[in-house]
Amino acid sequence: MSQERPSSAEIPATEAISYSPAYRRYVLVILTIVYAFNFIDRQILVILQESIKADMGLSDTQLGLLTGFAFAIFYVSVGIPIARWADVSNRRNIVSLAITVWSGMTALSGATHNFYQLLLARIGVGVGEAGGSPPAHSMISDYYPPEQRGTALSFYSTGVYFGILMGFLLGGWINHTFGWRWAFFVVGVPGILVALLVRFTIKEPVRGQSDPASLKAQRDDEDKPNFKQTMSALWQLRSFRFFSVAAGLAAFTSYGVGNFLPSFLMRSHGYDSLQAGTALALISGIGGMVGTYLGGYLADKLGAKDQRWYLWISALPVFISFPLMLGTLFYPHSSLILGFLFFSTMTGAFYLGPTIAITHSLLPPMMRAMGSAVLFFILNLIGLGLGPLFAGVVSDALAPSLGTDSLRYSLAITASIGIIAAAAFTIAAARLPGDQQRRSKLQAELEEAAAQLQGSKA
Repeated sequence: MSQERPSSAEIPATEAISYSPAYRRYVLVILTIVYAFNFIDRQILVILQESIKADMGLSDTQLGLLTGFAFAIFYVSVGIPIARWADVSNRRNIVSLAITVWSGMTALSGATHNFYQLLLARIGVGVGEAGGSPPAHSMISDYYPPEQRGTALSFYSTGVYFGILMGFLLGGWINHTFGWRWAFFVVGVPGILVALLVRFTIKEPVRGQSDPASLKAQRDDEDKPNFKQTMSALWQLRSFRFFSVAAGLAAFTSYGVGNFLPSFLMRSHGYDSLQAGTALALISGIGGMVGTYLGGYLADKLGAKDQRWYLWISALPVFISFPLMLGTLFYPHSSLILGFLFFSTMTGAFYLGPTIAITHSLLPPMMRAMGSAVLFFILNLIGLGLGPLFAGVVSDALAPSLGTDSLRYSLAITASIGIIAAAAFTIAAARLPGDQQRRSKLQAELEEAAAQLQGSKA
């Protein structure tokens, strides 16, 4: 019987294992499926919310809390300590445990009977999902070299929209046929099987093994940077301050608008849950996957000589997404609004992979899970936490004067924040060269400290 290989923390830097391209693709596909389940379980509530609203007598503000703020505040808070755990422990096992927790809490959501029970179940989903992406990002950066990371991380990020596609499609059909409670049961239980697949078929890679030799970090436990060092390194990156907020504002528009699109189609265009789920699955899901992958692919190609393209390729499409969304919201014919929505979703999705890749390029390997967690803390607190809540509150405030059109105008206001996101990405690009110099200095300091420690041991 073969023995399980030791974790990366136990393997000397010289023992990095070379994985075949086929195996690296397998790992990437499995982790992308995990991310898809992350979003199926997160977004299933969106297509079910009109039925839940009618069943439990909820307001749009309460729906915004359920689909956004209440979930996000725990997701982002727990994500920081889990990322620190991932930087010093076995990342594969953390991902496997995380999907088990969030899948179980999703299934439990179907057994709730009031707003507060459902709120607690969704908080549980958020706690579980906090352990998914930061460890996965870190593993992918160890499986793929810097010049391929934008594409690899963007492929992984297509799991967002594949999850949305499946969540809308399955949720709309199951809700229409069996009711909203069964939708939670059906999408929650299979996640346990995916958790087992991660645990027993994915190998924990050596940290930094795909980086150039000059960027490899020491792997002895005592050489690992602590939480304070990591946060200090991030704070010194002036471009990170801007592009992390830019990503949050881009997510503000996508979550704020996207979480209410089923309700918009039902209220303003007479769709039922099955029709809305099918339309949004195909339009938003496919459009988002195409845009997410293209963003990383183009960033890797254009950024080979100038890494500012990772941020420019995020800025322009987010800006273009806004007028396309206005067409979705205000064009009178429902058949054409889906075309506007496809291209709005596609362009609005370019930023995610390049933003993660540029974050990892600015940090040593032992800081990357935490870097992803801080990025996602900002992104999800602003985007997922405030976007749907803002859209719901504005819709409720406009309802007395605009009636069912209140949601239309609320979503238009929410979408306009994308213009600010584009400006912040552009400012971040101007500050990136200085941060790349700081990155080189930081790495030199870490290597010098590690060399001194090794010398004292000798």
